[in-house]
Amino acid sequence: MKQWLQMIFFPCLPLSSFSSASLQASLSLLILLLAPLFHLSYGDVGTCAYYSAPYLPTACYGNSSSQFPSSNMFAAAGEGIWDNGAACGRQYLVRCISAAVPRTCLPDQMVQVRIVDRAQTSRSRPSSDGATIVLATPAFGTIADPSAPSINVEFQQV
Repeated sequence: MKQWLQMIFFPCLPLSSFSSASLQASLSLLILLLAPLFHLSYGDVGTCAYYSAPYLPTACYGNSSSQFPSSNMFAAAGEGIWDNGAACGRQYLVRCISAAVPRTCLPDQMVQVRIVDRAQTSRSRPSSDGATIVLATPAFGTIADPSAPSINVEFQQV
């Protein structure tokens, strides 16, 4: 392994000039320098908008509000996650990661929402067209400044 590491990271120096300890220290330093370049993510990335009442009727449940969470933490699915209606009832964790306007995202905030509608056919129009997920206004305000028309989010089905 020592020869392999020497060939990759120090090809111009003779192998005899390296001790195992110095090679290990060099490799550790390299790993520390490269580690910040890799962000662990367990979800998908997309865009997010919001929509306001009236929320009924919905593509998932018609005129029934029985599937709406009492917390008002619900959403409409964009075409990318609609899945021919299979998205109805799915729950997602959503986190704001960036926006066009600095400091739009509320740091360390995440919201869990249930899909109750299809964004393309919702009665109330989204604040921005083509979003991956469209949150009800109270849910959007949990993770971002509501004055922003859209944000970039990381989301994961739970």
